[in-house]
Amino acid sequence: MAYQIPEEIIEEVRKSNDIVDVIGEYVQLKKQGKNFFGLCPFHGENTPSFSVTQDKQIFHCFGCGKGGNVVTFMMEMEKYSFIEAITHLAKRSGIDLPINSNQSEFTISQESQNVLSAFDWLTKLYHHLLRHTRDGKEGYHYLIERGINDHAIDEFQLGFATTAKSFTAEFLKKKGFNQALLVKEGLLSLQNDNSVTDRFRGRIIFPIRNHLGKTVAFGGRLIAEGGPKYLNSPESELFQKGKILYNFDLAKKHIRKESEVILFEGYLDVISSYQAGIKNVIATLGTALTETQAKLLKRYVETVVVCYDGDNAGLEATYKAVQLLQNVGCQVKIANLKEGLDPDSYIKLNGGEAFKNKVLDTSETYLSFYMRYLKKDYNLSVEGDRIDYIEKVIREISSLNSLVEREYYLKELHNEFNISMESLTEDVENQRRKYEDQSRNKDNSLRYSHNKRANIQQKNKKLLPAYQNAERKLLAYMLQDELIAEKVQQELGAKFNLDLHKIIATYLYAFYEEGNEANVSLFIERLNEPELQKLTSEIAMYPTLDNISDQEISDYIRTIKFQNDDYVHIQTLKEQQKLAEQQSDPLKAAQIAMQIIEIQKQLKRTN
Repeated sequence: MAYQIPEEIIEEVRKSNDIVDVIGEYVQLKKQGKNFFGLCPFHGENTPSFSVTQDKQIFHCFGCGKGGNVVTFMMEMEKYSFIEAITHLAKRSGIDLPINSNQSEFTISQESQNVLSAFDWLTKLYHHLLRHTRDGKEGYHYLIERGINDHAIDEFQLGFATTAKSFTAEFLKKKGFNQALLVKEGLLSLQNDNSVTDRFRGRIIFPIRNHLGKTVAFGGRLIAEGGPKYLNSPESELFQKGKILYNFDLAKKHIRKESEVILFEGYLDVISSYQAGIKNVIATLGTALTETQAKLLKRYVETVVVCYDGDNAGLEATYKAVQLLQNVGCQVKIANLKEGLDPDSYIKLNGGEAFKNKVLDTSETYLSFYMRYLKKDYNLSVEGDRIDYIEKVIREISSLNSLVEREYYLKELHNEFNISMESLTEDVENQRRKYEDQSRNKDNSLRYSHNKRANIQQKNKKLLPAYQNAERKLLAYMLQDELIAEKVQQELGAKFNLDLHKIIATYLYAFYEEGNEANVSLFIERLNEPELQKLTSEIAMYPTLDNISDQEISDYIRTIKFQNDDYVHIQTLKEQQKLAEQQSDPLKAAQIAMQIIEIQKQLKRTN
């Protein structure tokens, strides 16, 4: 066996990982009919074209064309090799693998594997020092004083790096790690005297995990004087701050359950909230939210609650994050933390229940937040500022499609500034007419482009010959019924007109001859070429009848044979035409040419 794992165990791993559950950890799936649909994780799109079929255990994107089964999904999504995908899925379902792998079977470099291993060892070491040693008591007491309990400390694997200069370096050296590599990756620091020390000495350690739960960086919080308060690992192949969200690995299942995610700015905000029983929480890593992170959230969930600090800096960061989230299509709510508090401080003062009921559950809409955000830049007792503020708010209100929402916010302006509802409504209507004119011009341009693309697509569909449709439909039935495949093998064999169809049919005959039952997911796994996997998953998605008659199958076969026979006939006639021309017999060559044209015309009429 190429991967040194018995075939029956690979099949057990595949069967133990339902494709809807696995893909649901990466994509927000919604059931429509028999299939599940979501936004494709492999290309940018606003309308779901990514389909997952539970009964066949396959996926296919009608936008970019990618398709396969649960194993090929993991290979594509995580850039795994086959062995890595099987190993990940086996671990996920609690199956032990009798595996003897070599380095060539892994997609990440040997260096990166060593770095991951070093991070794993250090996570355990720092946590042990914090929880069980005298050297870690200072860090432990700091966390307890901050209101972090033992359960949360263990859940997040919080740790402490002692002030001893060479302790960590010696620990890793004894484990066989190359110090130069660890200095390069930022786990250790090279001093001016060429000595190697721990980068995070004297700091509380917050392990930063990727979405698979592997530690790829550390955040360190200094608890004494003498250096930057917060320090992160440098960026590397494994760690890019703009792509990772803190606690995303633990929060994923809670995000799906709650159908919304709460976005914080800091580690302690997440930990305090998690400890208080609010677990669909994540945070950026000391930087502003990025488009990559926003798109990642959009794949998982519709609604994002932004809960940043209540001071002016937090307000600015909130506005930027909200704009970004709305641009990628998220529904956004904004938690209003009053009195300049951060989430961690609010929970410490008022408790988790109050935080949930009075902050999260009373989150503002975007427009309410926008009105509050704008006010910080205006002195509303000054007439000019007041008018400018009102005009900006009216522009935002005009963009709302809901008449009820527009009236609600106009009444707020009416009550606050004593302006008549008639004037405000008229301003909004004028603004909406401008939007409609601009939108109409834009729509006309987009409609022209869309129609042009649609016409090309329709033209391409019409150009797809009947025999090709027949071959695909026939393969679709063969994939789900061994008896149909047997009939086709007897009557047609591999005489499909398209080479890829011939190859799929040949593999399928062999698959059934090995004693396998109809199983599209398993069959796709046996196809080693991505192009074949993609085409097979597309064909398997074709709608089929539950009880197709022998006559209909025979009709498909006859259509394919007809094309095949005529193609051979045309080739023979072309050879005869060439021979007539060589023998200087133009009359015979012309007669043969007319025969060829007549057959081609008939083929076009049939197709």
